[in-house]
Amino acid sequence: MSEIREGRWTARSEASFVVFLIGMRFNKLWKVHKWAPVFMAMPRMIAELQRQPELGFLGADSWFGRTTLMVQYWRTFEQLEAYAKAREGAHLPAWAAFNRAVGASGDVGIFHETYRIAPGEYENVYANMPAIMFGKVAGVVEASGGFQGARSRMTLSPARAGRREASETAPPG
Repeated sequence: MSEIREGRWTARSEASFVVFLIGMRFNKLWKVHKWAPVFMAMPRMIAELQRQPELGFLGADSWFGRTTLMVQYWRTFEQLEAYAKAREGAHLPAWAAFNRAVGASGDVGIFHETYRIAPGEYENVYANMPAIMFGKVAGVVEASGGFQGARSRMTLSPARAGRREASETAPPG
């Protein structure tokens, strides 16, 4: 388990980045033969992306239940799209297999949402938390001074605020 970072922290980046939400829903739990291949495809893709940082994948966090959710961070939309369409990657064969095995049967649901995020167009705070979400990807700075309130975090950059870094994780970009 990651170390708990006491106090209030915020993740900042001078670069734009992409947030990609992806998940699946077990609509018919008894149809393991339908949802298991879908469920097992994501770890292979994440391992592939972690081995090839030049593809633009920055990191992810996941939650599991009847509906699973993975929040991914990417350097650019173009890199995310290129990975999704790459014939030599793990995604395209997994997508084709899903369409052949599940298609529109309703046995398994899948979804994704994609957001382009510009510097100064987001805010976050982590209080007494381990590295999680964007803080795990970009690193964090103390949420004090100019980073105390949500409104100021929405507009200030690390360079303008002069905050000390609390992580050695490189920010996106």
